[in-house]
Amino acid sequence: MELVKRLLSGDMRAAARLITHIENELPDAREAIRLIYPHTGKAHVIGVTGSPGSGKSTLVDSMITEFRKKDKTVGVICVDPSSPFTGGAILGDRIRMGNHFTDKDVFIRSLATRGALGGLSKATKDAIRILDALGKDVIIVETVGTGQDEVDIVKAAHTVLVLSVPGFGDEIQIMKAGILEIADILVVNKADRDGADKLALELTLMVDLGHEEKADQKWKPLVLKTVATKNIGTPELIETIERHLQYLKSSNLLEINHKKNIEREIIELVNEHLINHLLGIMKEGDFEKLIEKIVEREIDPYSATDEILKKLYSN
Repeated sequence: MELVKRLLSGDMRAAARLITHIENELPDAREAIRLIYPHTGKAHVIGVTGSPGSGKSTLVDSMITEFRKKDKTVGVICVDPSSPFTGGAILGDRIRMGNHFTDKDVFIRSLATRGALGGLSKATKDAIRILDALGKDVIIVETVGTGQDEVDIVKAAHTVLVLSVPGFGDEIQIMKAGILEIADILVVNKADRDGADKLALELTLMVDLGHEEKADQKWKPLVLKTVATKNIGTPELIETIERHLQYLKSSNLLEINHKKNIEREIIELVNEHLINHLLGIMKEGDFEKLIEKIVEREIDPYSATDEILKKLYSN
C-alpha cells in the first residue's frame, strides 16, 4: 500500500491522508492499520484533559516548545466538537498552536468527536498508531473538554494530565467526574490568578486521601502549577511527565496497562461488530416493531433482547 510506505518513510502528507481515511472509515483503512501495526509501540502517549476554558490548547502549545528543546519529535491529536452540519472538527484551524505549523518535526491534527462519548473520537486510537508509525517520539492527545465524561483518555494514553483553573469550581467537578482517579499529574493552569494556591492545596489533599485508600498504588499523582501563556511551570511539567514514563517502565506497568487497553479495545470492537451484524440480519422494520411492543408494554426489554439474540444463533 503506497500510503503506508510513504508514512513509514516519514511522509507527513501520507499520515494526514491515512488519518482522513480512518475518520471516514474508507475501505482501505483497516488494511492500513494492519500494515503499520508492527511499527507502533515506541511513542510516549500523553493525554491532556480538563474542563472547557482550562487552557488545554495553550498548555499543549507550551509543551510542544519544551519537547522540541529536547530535540523530541511531536505529534498532536486534538479532539474537537463536531460541526452539526459537516460532522467535521469545529476548531480545526488550531490557531493557538500556529507557532509550530512550519516545524517539520511537529504534526498537528484535529479530529471531530462525531458523537463519541468519553472525550475521544472513535478514530483517535488509530490516529495515534499512525503518528507512532510516522516516528513521533511523543504524541499528545487533547480531549474535547466536555467536563465530566472524559475518562476514556486513560485507555489511549500512558500519562494523563488533568487540568483545572482557579475560580471554576474545578475541584468539585473533578470529584464528581471521577477524573481524579485517572490523573497521573494534576495541573493547576492559569496559576497567576487568585485562588491558584488554594486550588492546588485542595487537589493535593484529595490526592493524599485517595493515595492512602490505595495502599498498592506506588505513583502518587503530583499537583503542579503552570501559566501556559508565559511558559511558566511547563519545563517542570515535562520533567514530571518523563519521570512518570520511567516509573511505568521500571514497574512493568507500561506493559500491563497496554495489555489491559488491548483487551478493552478488542471487546469494544467485537461489541460493535455484533451489534452491526444483529441489526443487519433483522428484517427491515423488525427492530422498530420490537420497540413499539416495548412502548406498548406488550413485552419487556429483556424479552426483546432474547428475541434478537435468537436471530443471531439461527444465522
